[in-house]
Amino acid sequence: MPIEWDAEGRVLHLRNDRISCLLRIQEDGSLGHLYFGRSLAPARSYAHLSGGEFRGFGNRLGEPGRLEYPVPGGGDYRVPALVVEQPDGSAALRLEYAGHEITRGKPEIPGLPATYVEADGEADTLEVTLRDEVGGVEAHLLYTVFADHAAIARSARIVNRGDGVVRVRTAMSASLDLGDADWVMDQLSGTWARERHVVSRRLVPGRQSISSRRGSSGHEHNPFLLLRRTSTTEEHGEALGFSLVYSGNFLAEAEVDPFGSARVRIGIHPEEFTWTLEPGAEFATPEAVLVYSDAGIGALSDTYHRLYRERLARGPWRDRPRPVLLNSWEGAYFDFDEERLVQMATAAAALGIELFVLDDGWFGHRDADTSSLGDWFADRRKLPDGIAGLARRVEAAGIRFGLWIEPEMVSRDSDLFRAHPDWAVGVPGRPRTEGRNQYVLDLSRPDVVEHLDAVLSKVLSGAPVSYVKWDMNRVITEPYSVALPPERQGEFFHRYILGVYELYRRLTTRFPEILFESCAGGGGRFDPGLLAFAPQAWTSDDTDAVERLPIQWGTSIAYPLSAIAAHVSAVPNHQVGRVTPLSTRAAVAFFGVFGYELDPTALPDAERDEVARQVGFYVAHRELFQRGRFVRLVGPFDGDGNETAWMVVSPERRSAVVGHYRVLNRPSPGPARLRLRGLDPAITYDVAAWPASDDTVARLNRGPRGGDELMAAGLLLDATRGEVTARGDFQARLFVLEAR
Repeated sequence: MPIEWDAEGRVLHLRNDRISCLLRIQEDGSLGHLYFGRSLAPARSYAHLSGGEFRGFGNRLGEPGRLEYPVPGGGDYRVPALVVEQPDGSAALRLEYAGHEITRGKPEIPGLPATYVEADGEADTLEVTLRDEVGGVEAHLLYTVFADHAAIARSARIVNRGDGVVRVRTAMSASLDLGDADWVMDQLSGTWARERHVVSRRLVPGRQSISSRRGSSGHEHNPFLLLRRTSTTEEHGEALGFSLVYSGNFLAEAEVDPFGSARVRIGIHPEEFTWTLEPGAEFATPEAVLVYSDAGIGALSDTYHRLYRERLARGPWRDRPRPVLLNSWEGAYFDFDEERLVQMATAAAALGIELFVLDDGWFGHRDADTSSLGDWFADRRKLPDGIAGLARRVEAAGIRFGLWIEPEMVSRDSDLFRAHPDWAVGVPGRPRTEGRNQYVLDLSRPDVVEHLDAVLSKVLSGAPVSYVKWDMNRVITEPYSVALPPERQGEFFHRYILGVYELYRRLTTRFPEILFESCAGGGGRFDPGLLAFAPQAWTSDDTDAVERLPIQWGTSIAYPLSAIAAHVSAVPNHQVGRVTPLSTRAAVAFFGVFGYELDPTALPDAERDEVARQVGFYVAHRELFQRGRFVRLVGPFDGDGNETAWMVVSPERRSAVVGHYRVLNRPSPGPARLRLRGLDPAITYDVAAWPASDDTVARLNRGPRGGDELMAAGLLLDATRGEVTARGDFQARLFVLEAR
């Protein structure tokens, strides 16, 4: 069993060959935290790690310094994991150990997505019960340690065993007390069209946090934190990851105390959150996944990638090759009829593209973004035979058919809003803020979920739909549900997300053969919660190749390439106006789930031929791009950010594709080498450049090269002066490695 109980020392040891986590029941009955890090030997006593008397915070001498699920009111003034308002208005708790249970496998969290196992032998789960004897509140802390991942999944259930009504005001998914604060905090932050850039800062005394209070995980901050030592690199050093499997309001925070220790907590944002618990009722937090690495950031990413790709994503599409698609949006916007769509699909099929996706504008009377959201019936002016007729014609052209929806929204100018204005989120008697000409539907209400389930099921069952892009293009304002009483309005945001998950669950269960892709104005809800339903997500509305380098780099720290949808779009780019070579756009987008956002009928013949070659190259290496090990080499956040390089390696290390990108051309460059990682030093690889070329760089690297040489000496990036002058800005080059 990977979970051991030392009854004499009162220590619980969660371990596998990669990590250990030590908990101890302290003398005062509280649950203390002893250790989280590299694997420690089993069958030993570690009680001594609890240390001596702690004096820093307490009103009581001997207050334990490192707590597993801290609460307020007992002398610990750091940020708490749990705050519960008692019937008398007080919030003081004293959680004492009341027992624990160790079971094989991993239980589900009711109503919430989470990682899972397919066989009980893949994991063990510990449930520790802590009880406040005076008020009757219990905290059931759940820890799952996986047999083959350097990860621990954590969540909590808060149960009211008392006689009165209590209100949960804070319920973190995980809290971790660290022995020192000598860490750098990396966060994935930005805004629309530049999501998940890496932002770094040293931990300092006080609180440093990222969060969302917008009703979604948000463009601004991803629900993920990375702590690393100052000397940690991609391949060396300690790193800790904190990832929340949740799509709504969240808080991830590190607090440094005056004595040089740190506390990290992650979970639902406490602001604008309360949850009322009647006697006997309980509340379940979302899951947090904590990962430890002593082999750098790359190894931490490897753990998240494999766990989320194989044991968070689920359904038939978890393991299937994802199709190369063409999305109609940037090629047609709202300006289309059935004939134009069929022409685009037919042209795409001729290029080897496998899926045609009809984006916005197909429903109600929608010729702009000012109307018809909520009216999920085909616009017969554009599609005389409806979605079914169009889908049949698209499939007859030799390409599968997909559809865009935005089910969580409603336009003021829509039949649905006119019939049910109370279904839109808003405070009665106050004006609603209109964003993107739309309101948010109240998915905290079961009747709204039922309606959307019915109308969308009718659309999807009535036509041969192979793919659905589920969008969500605005955040929540005036949070209020007319279906909730005043004292429960603090439950609205969480109930909304539970409704989103319920609708996803129904549709993905009813239509398992449909590939779902999540989207939220681009990457505004790119989080683990939705990966449990939609195994890939639209990474950003920004499709510019240069802008995508930092976006995809940052995203890859926590998320696998199989989740990162990346497309080639037309130029000038529709977000930044930049003109980049078609080959560069593809060379960036290959590293993810590949597709196009353009009108293939408008391409000149030479570009059509190039697109066909790109599709053929991606399909030939699709398994590698979607399921290989992603290795980051040179980052867009390093130095002046002018160069980026990364690679993907097959599991058996017999093949790889390397991408090297230069944003701006520079005169008189010196000799340059790109050292690779993750190869087998004993294998000889045939190296070839893509696209095929006979320039100096291609000639210098072409032919057999040892894995040891490629990792120690690297690829040669030298070029002649004439070649440097001719190559221009925004250049990319791929190298394909195949074992002999």
